[in-house]
Amino acid sequence: MTAHTRVRLSPDERRAQLLDLGVTLLATRSLDEISIDVLAEEAGISRGLLYHYFGNKHAFHEAVVRRAADDLIAQTAPPTEGDPLERLQASMEAYVDYVVTNYAGYRSLVKAAAGGHEGLRAIYDEVQGVLVERIFAEDEGTLTVPDTPAVRLVLRGWSTMVEELVLVWCEDASGVTREELHRMVTDSMPALVAITLGAGA
Repeated sequence: MTAHTRVRLSPDERRAQLLDLGVTLLATRSLDEISIDVLAEEAGISRGLLYHYFGNKHAFHEAVVRRAADDLIAQTAPPTEGDPLERLQASMEAYVDYVVTNYAGYRSLVKAAAGGHEGLRAIYDEVQGVLVERIFAEDEGTLTVPDTPAVRLVLRGWSTMVEELVLVWCEDASGVTREELHRMVTDSMPALVAITLGAGA
């Protein structure tokens, strides 16, 4: 007979494990559907232990969204090799894949941010800022574009447009293939930048 030894996790390891579980649940459920009770049941631990780690439901939701946001930023990082347009395409394909895989949770985050939840809004704005900022960053930039207020404005608008396109496509593709969606979100960015620069010429 083989003896089974329970591995005792440190508080940081246990908290990380719970956040991983929360992110997994967020892929198929809205944020409101992931309660302390649900996570306690899924993790096989007491509600009291979850409150010990996160304090309250709102803090728990913010912690889960923070972990999911970090995952999104990491998974959509452009590759280090290839021409600028190829790198942008790879990054945007990864973004589409992430939203499709985690649709329910991502949709609920967008709604919560728009609904005035300050903590979630701050995380949402940070993610949007990182996705736009990396276009200008020398070490991970995807296209060489002038860093001007007008270009930054149009790129922020482009990122919002991309988000809406992908979310609407997830709800109803209406004959648009995934490859066509990829081209839409990738090709629209340099086109909008070109229009912006032409308007300022």
